[in-house]
Amino acid sequence: MNGNANANAADTHVSAVILDLDGTLLNTEVLNKDVLKDYLEGYGKVVDQKKEDMRSGMSHHEFRLAIIKEYDLLITPEQFTEEIRPMYRERWLLARALPGANRLIKHLHNQKVPFALASNSLTRNVEAKVSHQPGWTKYFPIVLGSDQVKSGKPSPDIFLEAANRMGVNVASCLVIEDSLIGVKAAKAAGMKVVAVPSLQSESDQFSIADMVLHTLLDLQPEVWGLPPFEDWVSGVVPIEPVHVRGLYKNGFLHELEGVWNIFTISFFYMISFTGHGASALPDQVVGVYFGWAQFESPKILKILMSITWERNCCCLEKVIHVCPIDESGEANCDQKMQVMLVGYIGGHNKEKSSSENKILEEDKVLAMTALKSSAFTHHSCMPSF
Repeated sequence: MNGNANANAADTHVSAVILDLDGTLLNTEVLNKDVLKDYLEGYGKVVDQKKEDMRSGMSHHEFRLAIIKEYDLLITPEQFTEEIRPMYRERWLLARALPGANRLIKHLHNQKVPFALASNSLTRNVEAKVSHQPGWTKYFPIVLGSDQVKSGKPSPDIFLEAANRMGVNVASCLVIEDSLIGVKAAKAAGMKVVAVPSLQSESDQFSIADMVLHTLLDLQPEVWGLPPFEDWVSGVVPIEPVHVRGLYKNGFLHELEGVWNIFTISFFYMISFTGHGASALPDQVVGVYFGWAQFESPKILKILMSITWERNCCCLEKVIHVCPIDESGEANCDQKMQVMLVGYIGGHNKEKSSSENKILEEDKVLAMTALKSSAFTHHSCMPSF
C-alpha cells in the first residue's frame, strides 16, 4: 500500500467521495500566493510566506480578516475582497489539474461513485475555477463553498452538508484533502480522510489522517472498497504530460538561471526553474516518472526522473535525479535540458533519503517497455527550446 496509513484506515466500506479543490485537484495554491504577494506590494507590504503557509485551507472570510490584521491594512474586509478578487480570477485562468486529479475524477464518474466538491473558498470562486477545467462542470453536480454552511473548515459543516446532498451516511464517506484544516474538518465529521499535503514541509503534521500520500497518483481506490483504476499500461500509469526545463549537471536537474515562469500549453505544465529551482514544480510531483528529454540538439532521449524531498539544515529541498535509459543515450553535463514526463512508476519510501531512493534497474525495464507502447510513443515529439 502506498503512503502511511493508520491501522484501521480501510475498516469502513466507502460508498462516496468528497474532494477539496485548491491544492488537492488544482495547482491554485501557488497562484494564490503570487496574487497575495502582488496585492500586498501595492500597499507597500512584504508577504511573510511562513505565516501564509500556516493559513493554507482557511475560509475566505477568516483569511481576509487575518491578512488585514497581520499587515495592518487600513481597509474593510469587503474592500479587500473587492480589490483582490479580479487579481485571483485572472490567475485562475492559468490553473491546471494536479497529477492524478483528472484521472480520479473521471474514474469516479465512470464507475458511478457519488462524489462532491467541498471547498473553503466562496461558491462563486469555486465555480469559476471549475469552469476553466475541461469537462469539470458536468463532473461536479454538487459543489459546496464555505458560504453555503454556517462555518467553514475546520468545522465539519461543509462535509456533513455534502454527505446530506449525496444522500449517504457520513461514516461511508472518504474525504481527500491537502490542508491540515481540511483534514481536521473531515475527522470532526466522522469521515475517513486521505491527506495529500500541498506543502511537503508540513507532511509530518498529518498523523490524524487515515492515510497520507505524496501524490494522488498513489491513491488505490480498492483499499477503500471502491473500484480500482483500470488505466495501467505495462505496469505503469499514463499521466497528462508534465514539461520541465532546467540545467542538467552530474545526473541532476538544476535551476535554469534568470527564468521563472509557469507557461500553459494545452493542458500541460511548462515549468522553468529559478530562485528556489525545482520548487517551481508542485509539491505533489514526487516519485519515479519516465518520459522524453532533449538537450539543445535535436536528439531525444528516453529518461527516468526521480523526484524526492531531502532535508537540508532546517528546510526541505526538492531533488531531481535524471537517468537516461537509452542503450546508446549519453547525457551531456552543463546543458539546458527540457523534459516531458508521460508516465508514473511509483512513489518513494518516505523514511529514506534521496540518495537511498535510487532508481532501480526494474524501473528502467518498466520505462523502456512502456515507452515502446502506442500509449506513450505519440508523446515523443517535443517542442523545441
